[in-house]
Parts: sequence; structure tokens; C-alpha cells
Amino acid sequence: MAQAATEEPIRIQLEEPADDTALLKVFGEIDMLTSPVLRDGIAEQLGPGGRARLLVDLDGVEFLGTSGLAALVEARSSAEDRGVELWLVCTNRQVLRPLEIAGLTALFRIADTAGEALRTAGGAAG
Repeated sequence: MAQAATEEPIRIQLEEPADDTALLKVFGEIDMLTSPVLRDGIAEQLGPGGRARLLVDLDGVEFLGTSGLAALVEARSSAEDRGVELWLVCTNRQVLRPLEIAGLTALFRIADTAGEALRTAGGAAG
């Protein structure tokens, strides 16, 4: 029981799968308490000296609440303002369903894998 209490509710791992591309792998729950961690992780990659492409892998996310949806919409806006190509990498229902219900899927480039996002980079949103 004590071990469960020490687990992080959200964890973000940074990888660089290609030149000028950052991949943030997100694990855990994205809710009102943890969405600032996601916002900060994304903002760090979109800041000065950032890359041309940012992939946010959400397959490790177990829950996506409304504040998480808001963080993703903000990330899209920030990426667009900075000319950064933003991709969501996801196949799991815990993430895709809230995006669909909120009517947000059309706002994002969504790929099943990071490799797919890299191969179709520069394509249209959707």
C-alpha cells in the first residue's frame, strides 16, 4: 500500500526519435491536479530553441479529464503560434474517447505510432 502512495500520478519521458523532433511519452492520469505537469512538459519543448515537430505519445495515459483536454488544446495553439508541427500519438480509448466526445479530434494530427507520425510529417491535420 505504501508503494502505491509514492507512485507519481503522471510521468513524462522525453525522447528524440529524429532530427528536429521531440517525443514526449506521457504515462498516468491527466486531471486537474496533473495537467500542469503536462502543460509544463509541452511548454518546455515549445520554448525558445524548440524543435520543428513535437509528438505527444498518450498511449500510456489511463485517464484524460477536461483539464487534460484543455492542456492539449493550449498546446495545439502554442505549437501553431510557433510554427511547430504537433502530433498526438495514441490508440487507446481512454484518450481518444474524450477527444471524440469533446469534438476535438479534427483539431489534431493523430497517429497510431510515432513512426507513422514521422513518416507523414508535414501532412494535413486530422
